[in-house]
Amino acid sequence: MFTIDFSDHTNLVKEEWYHQIEELLNFAKQQEQIDEEAELSVTFVDKEEIQTINRTYRDKDKVTDVISFALEEDEPEIDFNDFDIPRVLGDIIICTDVAQEQADNYGHSFERELGFLALHGFLHLLGYDHMTTEDEQQMFGRQDAILNAYGLTRDV
Repeated sequence: MFTIDFSDHTNLVKEEWYHQIEELLNFAKQQEQIDEEAELSVTFVDKEEIQTINRTYRDKDKVTDVISFALEEDEPEIDFNDFDIPRVLGDIIICTDVAQEQADNYGHSFERELGFLALHGFLHLLGYDHMTTEDEQQMFGRQDAILNAYGLTRDV
């Protein structure tokens, strides 16, 4: 089972956004070969809230599109199959205002941008990063492969 706890701090989230992200992240979980039960949270916020979070937890006083807080470092230390508890991956926080701006700037749909950001955050929870050129190529290559296989391409 894969549990995603959603929270909307904007009061603007549409029901279909929850369904899209849930389907996409379930697909990504399969693509990443995560077989054990897992859970994470996705929170939708505005620019002011994400800037506050970014300043407080990352010491960056600026607006951003997505922030992830992973509860695991690299590989999980516990084999969750040995216990009757789910693997807790962490939290993804998405700024819907920035997602809309980026969708407009890139010339694709809001749904595509929202999926991109949710998957980007999910991959961070799994240990992917883009601090070096090599890591960036690996992460963005994996991200594009999953989005394309799911059918959420840049033209959507």
